[in-house]
Amino acid sequence: MHYLTVSFTHKNTDITIREKLSLMDEQKRFMFQEKLNGTEHTNESIVLSTCNRVEILLSVVNCDTTINHVFSELSKISGVPKNELESRGDVYEDNSAIHHLFSVISSLDSLVVGETQIVGQLKDAYKFAYEKGFCDQKLSRAIHHAFKCAAAVRNNTDISKNSISISSVAVNKAKEIYGNLGGYTALVIGAGEMGRLAAKHLIASGVNVIILNRSIERAQKLVDELGDMASVAPYSKLEEYINRYRLLFSATGAPRTIIHKSMIEEREFDRYWFDIAIPRDIESIDMKNLHIYAVDDLKEVVSKNVAQREEQAKVAYSIVNKSTMEFFKWLQTLCIDPIIKEMRSKAESCSLHEINRAIKKGYIDESQKKEIVKIIHHAFNGFLHTPTIKLKEIAEKPEADVIVQAVQYIFDINEDQTKKLNMYKCEYQMENNIMETK
Repeated sequence: MHYLTVSFTHKNTDITIREKLSLMDEQKRFMFQEKLNGTEHTNESIVLSTCNRVEILLSVVNCDTTINHVFSELSKISGVPKNELESRGDVYEDNSAIHHLFSVISSLDSLVVGETQIVGQLKDAYKFAYEKGFCDQKLSRAIHHAFKCAAAVRNNTDISKNSISISSVAVNKAKEIYGNLGGYTALVIGAGEMGRLAAKHLIASGVNVIILNRSIERAQKLVDELGDMASVAPYSKLEEYINRYRLLFSATGAPRTIIHKSMIEEREFDRYWFDIAIPRDIESIDMKNLHIYAVDDLKEVVSKNVAQREEQAKVAYSIVNKSTMEFFKWLQTLCIDPIIKEMRSKAESCSLHEINRAIKKGYIDESQKKEIVKIIHHAFNGFLHTPTIKLKEIAEKPEADVIVQAVQYIFDINEDQTKKLNMYKCEYQMENNIMETK
């Protein structure tokens, strides 16, 4: 079994291609993962799709064959030529795949270093894959340890202190343009996490916020959370409202653009629109007094963030390196065959010790030793037969790790196992299993 990751990010792929690769639509993602898992070379898959990245994390039998399959299927679903995907995508195998995963969830690979949204995004991607049957034990192990690594980075560095996001970067850019934003009114299109963050940062800067969302109930729920400086407008009035205000922040999950040139009227005042969605919400428009910033246009602000957090990033990477080594070391301890061999070795060693002790004390004759060893050998083989069969039966099941570690502890096969019991199951799995037993 190998771990494999194919990665497209803001580092290797421009926004136009990332839009085509976007798998935020659950039906599209489901179809893609069905294709990924529909080959004998792929065991499990998780697909993470955000505004800045598409990460395809896999447990595979053969890396080379699977890499070719991933690029082929991704080309079919995105319409991007396979050779272009191969030239852009970064491919990580085994240790590198896990190191990359840990770096991503620790927000070290994010456009905005230190942002905290990525943890929730990966948790959602894992939940989707697990519930749909696309991943099980092997990737669950990696994801759980990824969460542990991210927590260690947060707890041992200041990299997420005063954390920022693409939404906050967009608001900061507006502040650079206008100076004090107090008293302005801004439209926020979309009531998801990105829209919520943009609205919160705007309100904190003294801006009145109007939320437009296809689901007015969801928009109202967000307004109730935000307080008196937020209000709701019907999504049907989108065209009217975009021509009324100077500031607009759009962060929907729409599969295609929702604001087109035909909807926009010329105005004498400058308008600054921030499109923080992938795929983009706003059509590419060249119009007097209209300035549109997409995600990739905010890199100047982001680069300042990277410089400020560089020292903390060094510390964080050392944690990622250590966590990667610990993960593979832990995996080695879970191998069933060495555990069975060690159990038998301990039984044999104990038996021989008692036989030699009995001979020394004169309880049995030295000439009988060979036959007695045979009898004892058959006895402990018979005793260990059922445990051996059971261990092999559960080797590929989710509960294997806990059982194996319990056996290691009981037979004193590895040190310090009590600290590791139940360490593999992701929080989501444990919560899910609790609910199923109620």
